[in-house]
Amino acid sequence: MKQFIKVMKALSDPNRVKIMKMLQCRPLCVCEIKEALEIAQSTASKHLKILEDAELIRGFKDGLWVNYSVADGSGSPYAANMIGNLIHWLEDSSEIKQIKQVLPGIDRFDIVGKQQKTK
Repeated sequence: MKQFIKVMKALSDPNRVKIMKMLQCRPLCVCEIKEALEIAQSTASKHLKILEDAELIRGFKDGLWVNYSVADGSGSPYAANMIGNLIHWLEDSSEIKQIKQVLPGIDRFDIVGKQQKTK
């Protein structure tokens, strides 16, 4: 029961659902997610932690970066079911369509360059 509730709570926030839909497109780092959703990096990190704790996503190191991707679902049957369904759900949502349009133009190296210029 606890794992079921954890998965449902993780997907009860619109930004976390958007993160799941973005990660279906490609692995992303926290700065790319922050940029796409126009939220603070700390907020993006909190959302990622909740999704990771629910076994919906996984983080993996790539040099200095931590990339996040959709989990394979092997850790929880509830997570696996939701991951499988989310592939098809919300594809006609205007918010999801907008994020998927913006996503190809978001690049971590551009973001880091912008941050260094403002310092």
